[in-house]
Amino acid sequence: MAELAAGETEGQKKETSLTTVVAASAAGTAFEWYDFFVFGSLIQVISRTFFSGLNETAGYVAALALFGAGFLFRPLGALVFGRIGDRVGRKGAFLVTVALMGGATFAIGLLPTYAQVGLLGPGLLVLMRIIQGFALGGEYGGAAIYVAEHAPTNARGRSTSWVQTSAALGLFGALVVILVTRLAVGELFGPDAFDAWGWRIPFLFSAGLLAISIWMRLKLSESPAFAKMKAEGEHSKAPFKESFGEWRNLKIVLLALVAIMFAQGAVWYTAFFYAQTFMERFLKVAPETINILMLSATAASALLYVFFGWLSDKLGRKAVMLFGMTLMLVAYFPGFHMLSQTLNPALAEAEARTPVVVVADPADCSLQFDPVGKAQFVTSCDIAKSTLANAGVSYSNQAGVAGAPAQVRVGNNVIPSADATGQPPEVAKALKASVERRIKQGLAQAGYPDKADPERMNLVAAFGVLMIFVVAATALYGPIAACLVELFPTRIRYTALSLPYHIGTGWVGGFVPFTAFAIVAAVGNIYSGLWYPFAFTAISVVTCLFLLPETRGRPLDQ
Repeated sequence: MAELAAGETEGQKKETSLTTVVAASAAGTAFEWYDFFVFGSLIQVISRTFFSGLNETAGYVAALALFGAGFLFRPLGALVFGRIGDRVGRKGAFLVTVALMGGATFAIGLLPTYAQVGLLGPGLLVLMRIIQGFALGGEYGGAAIYVAEHAPTNARGRSTSWVQTSAALGLFGALVVILVTRLAVGELFGPDAFDAWGWRIPFLFSAGLLAISIWMRLKLSESPAFAKMKAEGEHSKAPFKESFGEWRNLKIVLLALVAIMFAQGAVWYTAFFYAQTFMERFLKVAPETINILMLSATAASALLYVFFGWLSDKLGRKAVMLFGMTLMLVAYFPGFHMLSQTLNPALAEAEARTPVVVVADPADCSLQFDPVGKAQFVTSCDIAKSTLANAGVSYSNQAGVAGAPAQVRVGNNVIPSADATGQPPEVAKALKASVERRIKQGLAQAGYPDKADPERMNLVAAFGVLMIFVVAATALYGPIAACLVELFPTRIRYTALSLPYHIGTGWVGGFVPFTAFAIVAAVGNIYSGLWYPFAFTAISVVTCLFLLPETRGRPLDQ
């Protein structure tokens, strides 16, 4: 921490200290979010590079599952680093996390592909994602608590909201680096170069961010609240037992999870990640256009975190967060329908004018969901549905005559499918290709586009829809750090706060793209996946409204 210049007041000293704390904590966390989000923004490329042995839908679902796998291990990291933070100190815990995260991200940029080494490639990728998730599990709690324990009581929401902003900055940085790399590599080496090797550059770029993060965090001192407690011998000797073995603390953990974090995970990852999956996979919008839209929305979100954090200092945490989750609950279905109408109106018009129906014997149909790539999807129903799923076309199901081959009805046009069960691989492949060609021809004749038409896009309106999602996400997320810190006593704060946070963001939020896409692939309606985040958000709205106490102004030296 810099020495005071001559004549500085004690108030200036405190302000300088808080500024340094916020800057170092938020910047380091932003770099970690960059590392984590680069993967999520390159799902399409990752699926083709590391899961090329699977069919198109299975490879994409496997990549989404791997995105979620990183989140799966976040609660474990929260427990390990939470215990370190509550027993040893806040600073050391999140210094280690940033080193682990940066190292794993850099390593992803060096991994061999499936085509080069077979299953070893995706196996190593899984390991790196586990390390990333484990590291991030200890990061957020440390940064949020560190800032909150330095901040004045009447500005705790505003101060900790900068930690929330770091997620937007990390995502923004990831999208910028990907977009610039995609354009530069494409211009210099051709349109296929980015998918072939250029995708590695954003991962390798993290090495520089890692060095900056470690340098910044080495300059920080220990949290004053923890230092005082440790000096007095009051720090927890058994944070796990105190956090989860005593009902008075466990009930707060459960309340934080259900009333706040269920919604936070569902809302934030729908707004910033599933929206990308939906636009790319179902609306067939070009990746460059998606990047620009998400960059704009993410940039706009940065100051909104701070605004809503500041507002929670004035109105209370509960009211602001409840507004955010309720807004998203109302916006889920109409918002995604509006994205279809603004980004691919031809698709929306075709769905309304000429709905698609799959008529098949239910016994002939499998779930269009195969994360391990073992299912063949060779029955007449499976071939029809997999073709529609890959085309991103919604369809409804109608029971057909038992034993009869499936049909795809596109308006009045009836397209018979074919059964390739028991056929040699070459024959089965030819039958599937023939059915796929006829279905795609029928879709084209009915006006279903194979990709979104840039000339018909209303990007301003689409951005407006995304901003509704962003306002909801930032209103909910901006005050969360302050609220969670205020809920828990200092002795167990790191451990008790981190676990519900990372279950909510990791298990609920991290699996939003994977689960929602799997639901769509199974059901056939491109909007059906939204029921997953809707359900978790609805649970939080009710629980928050009736059970969550207001925490604004609570002392932290408990």
